[in-house]
Amino acid sequence: MTTASADRATTPTPAATAAGPRDSWAAVFALARFEARRLLLRVPVLTAFAVYLTWIVWRTRDSFDGFPALQDADRATQGGPLLVGLAVLLCANHAVLRSDRYGTDRHFTVLVVQPWRRTVAHVLSVVPVTLLAAVGVAGQFTWEALKPGAVGNGSPAELLVGPLSVLLCGAFGVLLGRLLPAPLAAPLLIVFLLLFSVFTTGFGSWARWLMPVVGEGGGSFNLPSELLGRPAAWHALYLAGLALTAALLAVLLSGGLRLRAVQAGVAGALALTVVGAVGQSRGVPEETAEARTRISVTPEKVHRCDERDATTYCAFPEWAPRTDDWAEVVDGVRSLAGPGAQDRPLVVRQRVEARYGLDNDPLLTPSARPDEVTVGTTWGGNRVPEFAAAVAGVLVTGKEEAVHGICDGRMVTVMWLALADLPDPVDALRSVRLDDSDTGSAIVVSQTEPLSMSAAHTELVRELLRRPKEDTAAQVRTNWAELTAPGVTTDRVAQMLGLDAPDVDEDEEECS
Repeated sequence: MTTASADRATTPTPAATAAGPRDSWAAVFALARFEARRLLLRVPVLTAFAVYLTWIVWRTRDSFDGFPALQDADRATQGGPLLVGLAVLLCANHAVLRSDRYGTDRHFTVLVVQPWRRTVAHVLSVVPVTLLAAVGVAGQFTWEALKPGAVGNGSPAELLVGPLSVLLCGAFGVLLGRLLPAPLAAPLLIVFLLLFSVFTTGFGSWARWLMPVVGEGGGSFNLPSELLGRPAAWHALYLAGLALTAALLAVLLSGGLRLRAVQAGVAGALALTVVGAVGQSRGVPEETAEARTRISVTPEKVHRCDERDATTYCAFPEWAPRTDDWAEVVDGVRSLAGPGAQDRPLVVRQRVEARYGLDNDPLLTPSARPDEVTVGTTWGGNRVPEFAAAVAGVLVTGKEEAVHGICDGRMVTVMWLALADLPDPVDALRSVRLDDSDTGSAIVVSQTEPLSMSAAHTELVRELLRRPKEDTAAQVRTNWAELTAPGVTTDRVAQMLGLDAPDVDEDEEECS
């Protein structure tokens, strides 16, 4: 026997070592990375993200007319991730059922990764796509917050809803794969969730808060952030608890039933879910309801006022930066007015009707105080000519509640004052009218009582807006007293402003 053979014969064979917990968890994380990569590259997930990113760019580019209130912009981030979540639910469920489809379950018995650990890996694979959705939410909200006209404060809890929805959908996809290993189970669950969402939309009760995303508002006003009354933090806790419950139940169903840590985790997750569900079902807190009434009835008690020249601007604290935009419009209208109106003291007061919550869109009652103009909590787009018309109406009549009753020739003066200084006056005329027209009679939209333009008023205003602004302004200043006198006829207004009498078959003296 050679020396080498003798050494081999005398060298003891290494004892076989069983894979320890550290090796098992390393395998779990390796499998999780593999599944996460496959999940991110699945066609439904890629398509959902492509649609989501396209939606962000398309919507955020001109959302809120460039003047977002961040307490509403945070809720606007919640719908897109839900689409991604539904795709993740489908693909995560498909990944869990892969071994069953290919008949490879029996081969897993020789691996160091037990079935419950493989389930943990599938749950962990949902985390990267959740983080990617969180990046989308952060990007969309940051874009809104960086707009020059942004005001208000966003809620971190509201921003968490989107990513938590993705995590919840992914966890449910894994749970469904362990609970009901059938290919059609996930699509049927998605259909059920969509139907349940439609069914609960009309409820004003706690039922709608069982869904991941609860939309409210979308009207022509924003509320101060402290008056929203949404249980956002409770809802985020509910979603987190529900996602954790689904994930741990999937682990239990995969053979982790004997693990006390998993059992305790399920109990704790269920407790979080119940606490969140109870907290979000309590409705609007009493102190919030009282604050809504107070700010609706006596807004001056919380206003911050800023006096500029002859105008005092009173706004809710979060809207104070918007004073510059209001002042630009007021100064433009004043510059065209006649003697006495250019330097008449005005108060621009911000108002909102908050007593009916976010799901109602009530009109504000016109102010009965002399020389006071109402401005709402939204801005940009049509709100600019609407506010300009309110300012012009108060300069002409002296009181906001008297403006909506104008049916004589003063309407021509009011609308020309409101629109002539805007960048595109004729387009502004169309945008401020309910039917988007610049011919015939129409209702003029307002945040208080609407105004009414006859066909004769419309014809004269349109002709005035096409003439040089300074020429008409000189005529308005010269004839200001008569142009703003109650009962002045439309024909007389046309005569004073150098226009032909309106060629319409309509009696303009119908004020009765």
